[in-house]
Amino acid sequence: MSENLYQDLILDHYRNPRNRGTLKNATHSFAMDNPTCGDNVRIDLTVRNSRVATARFSGEGCAISQAAASLLMQHTEGKTIAALKKMSKDDMLSLLGGATLGPARLRCALLALEVLQKALDAERTHKK
Repeated sequence: MSENLYQDLILDHYRNPRNRGTLKNATHSFAMDNPTCGDNVRIDLTVRNSRVATARFSGEGCAISQAAASLLMQHTEGKTIAALKKMSKDDMLSLLGGATLGPARLRCALLALEVLQKALDAERTHKK
């Protein structure tokens, strides 16, 4: 993907995030901060039969961290927990259009993936 298309993708998801919000009855949830830049991402999931039925994110931060969370949430719905736990840095960068990022921006791009994988290990119990 050309650098301009990559920038357009990031800006589109930053300005018009998909799957933004929280889930009151999430089965899995986790939040993290990136202390180097102040980004924060929270991910809420509803999992049924080992598949993500609903995925939402909330938080604040730079365009890359928030766009990465938006893109990842779109990708996550319908996927199995096993497949999502296997996602790598390269998979995440591919969602972002394959752009080359410096170390600081790379951490921003990978924050949502780290939160997602920790959320998958952080099942919540809801009492009704």
